[in-house]
Amino acid sequence: MSEHRIATRYAKSLLELASEKGILEEIAKDMESFTAVCKESRDLFLMIKNPIVVHGKKLTILEKIFQGKVNEMTLAFFKLLTRKKRESYLPEVAKAFTELYYEHKGIIESTITTVAPISADIRKEVEAIVKKITNKEVVLTEKINEDLIGGFVLKIGDRQIDYSISSKLRELKLKFSQRNFVSQA
Repeated sequence: MSEHRIATRYAKSLLELASEKGILEEIAKDMESFTAVCKESRDLFLMIKNPIVVHGKKLTILEKIFQGKVNEMTLAFFKLLTRKKRESYLPEVAKAFTELYYEHKGIIESTITTVAPISADIRKEVEAIVKKITNKEVVLTEKINEDLIGGFVLKIGDRQIDYSISSKLRELKLKFSQRNFVSQA
């Protein structure tokens, strides 16, 4: 079975249980927090994925990091996956949980990539535009890419709107390469 399918099944079960217990918002914050910690600490991510590190050691480390900072159900979930020797799926489970949570709440993830950070006013304007397009609440993530030269790239779900100068230059280069210009000398 693929890693994505396994992660999605665990995430779906956790979502249903959290919803049933009335702590869905807390668990969602815990999963987002876990994902953020894994992104910030490559060592933690690699340790969780490493098959050589003993499962009990992984659980001890997870408990030391997250004890008192996450809901008891989240910690119990970490223990369950470790006991079943599936803790290596935790980063994917957290990501799948967040996706399912957003879907459950009618939220769409959107990413804007620009050359420099955008102002709060522009951020609100972009969120309003995405909300108008999708009729859903928006979680907007900002990324910086100086290779764009100017403009922006906006991803909404699986759609992409590219108004960057670098993409316009690529289009011009392609048009010029496709035309046969004959000099009149």
